[in-house]
Amino acid sequence: MYTAPVFRVTLFLFWLSSTLTGEALAQSPETVTLPEPAYAGEQSVERLLRQRRSVRDYRDATLPLSDISQLLWAAQGITHAAGLRTAPSAGALYPLELYLVAGNVSNLAAGVYHYQADGHRLERMHRGDQRKPLARAALAQNWVGDAAAVVVFAAVYERTTRKYGKRGVRYVHMEVGHAAQNLFLQAEALGLATVVVGAFRDDEVAGVLQLPDEVHPLVLMPVGRGP
Repeated sequence: MYTAPVFRVTLFLFWLSSTLTGEALAQSPETVTLPEPAYAGEQSVERLLRQRRSVRDYRDATLPLSDISQLLWAAQGITHAAGLRTAPSAGALYPLELYLVAGNVSNLAAGVYHYQADGHRLERMHRGDQRKPLARAALAQNWVGDAAAVVVFAAVYERTTRKYGKRGVRYVHMEVGHAAQNLFLQAEALGLATVVVGAFRDDEVAGVLQLPDEVHPLVLMPVGRGP
């Protein structure tokens, strides 16, 4: 006669365990779901193009996670059900991989993160503030380490070259230019400062980020509040 109550208690404990496990997964520090990006701004493209400048001086100021979300979406966000993105890609093969070196971002622990366009989220790869080591890898351009965060554009060349051969390398380099300009204009729209950095030791940047062998760093973009 005690079978039913015991069964109900068992079900309750199973439900409670599943609920807590689900919450723990949703709040896992290894994965961060980014805020929904905005799709309408207050300034015209023409004004942003006119205002855009390269800035290498950053204040010690915290960036909100919503700004990081907007920047990453502008660079490589998905804008179509078929997986098409904000920047054009030869054959829609999308060889680019974006990494965020975060140091002074609200609600985001310092560390190295991989941007996952599918799901618009960050996956934490490594803990700890890596901005200074990244600046040293960038030929001691110390202001790279002063930015609140640095977006690293990298690429898996084979995604493109397996279809287009050697010319695919050119297509990848064109693509990173498209994506970087998107981020540049979005930063301007948010009142942030940035610059495109191409001078760095590839192997050292790859070492700081602990990139897989097939992923090659192409561009660094430090982002922060200007003077």
